[in-house]
Amino acid sequence: MKAAQFYNNHDIRIEDVPEPIPGEGQVVVDVEWCGICGSDLHEYLLGPLTTTTTPTTLGHELCGRVRNPPSTSKFHDGDPVIIDPRILCKTCPACKSGSTAACYNLGYIGGGGGTRFGGFGEKVVVEEESVHKLPEQIGLEDAAVLEPLVIVNHAVKVSGVKRGEWGEKSVLVVGGGPIGFGVLLILRAMGAGKVFVSEPAEMRRRQVREFCGEEGVINPLEEDVATRVKEQTVEKRGVDVVFDCAGVKAGLDSAMEALRFEGLYVMVAGWETPMTVPCFTFLHKHITMKGSLIFGDGDLEEVMEMIVKGELKGYEKMITGRIALEEIVEKGFRELIENKDEHVKILVRPR
Repeated sequence: MKAAQFYNNHDIRIEDVPEPIPGEGQVVVDVEWCGICGSDLHEYLLGPLTTTTTPTTLGHELCGRVRNPPSTSKFHDGDPVIIDPRILCKTCPACKSGSTAACYNLGYIGGGGGTRFGGFGEKVVVEEESVHKLPEQIGLEDAAVLEPLVIVNHAVKVSGVKRGEWGEKSVLVVGGGPIGFGVLLILRAMGAGKVFVSEPAEMRRRQVREFCGEEGVINPLEEDVATRVKEQTVEKRGVDVVFDCAGVKAGLDSAMEALRFEGLYVMVAGWETPMTVPCFTFLHKHITMKGSLIFGDGDLEEVMEMIVKGELKGYEKMITGRIALEEIVEKGFRELIENKDEHVKILVRPR
């Protein structure tokens, strides 16, 4: 079968590789679409980071169809499915307590975790318990963007704000890329009131404008984020919650200023450099900071349920490009690196 094999930074090759052979409790999935994640870009630019065995096949935002499952499987041949890419140890204190997103030995399909088959290949072998059948309301052509939405759903839950309370909250989302756009969509699905998005790229501002209105879109290169936010919040106090989906110092500093006293700051972004917090602002405002990574058990099912109920809409607009496997380097990785401001999510079709 064909696969995009990762050898080293800036070295991905389309090659013929042996098809994966399922073991007990596993199923084969023909990959239909796989999204290029920011972590894949980091591997391409700086790797190997999460894997010590190369060549390997990256790609963890994948969906496809089950092929020739064993007679004991709950799946049938051709079932459309979404993959939970997490590989959990199930023995660490976090896993035992049910907080699997904080697994001490977390790995994932298409990255760390001992598997060499990822979504940038024609087939993967997956534990059956990690495979979820798609409801008829979710098509395979869009299902690959569910994984970043699930990450976002987890981050929103990490905030501690209950579903019915978002209507009374004002929120600032820093960054309008895949995760920031996803935060906006999930918050809208949960009935959030006033949501602002700070994003320097025109294309991304255009994308989010439909969901937060002209008054909710901020260009941080042309206006002061804190001033703009405070003008539209009660008593000019600032927003109640910040979701940082950018991971850059300028974004953090402006968001800290835009946050109200005793506000909540949720960090969802990965930083390429050590994070520096404006200490006096943090202390003086009595700000609470929380971090969120990957997602936990039940988050995927919750996102699919929101879509089925018609609460979560517009997620297909996260997709700004579709390419063939043979185009993955030039029109995928390099396109996202050189023209990232023109994209939210590029999907790859391995077949």
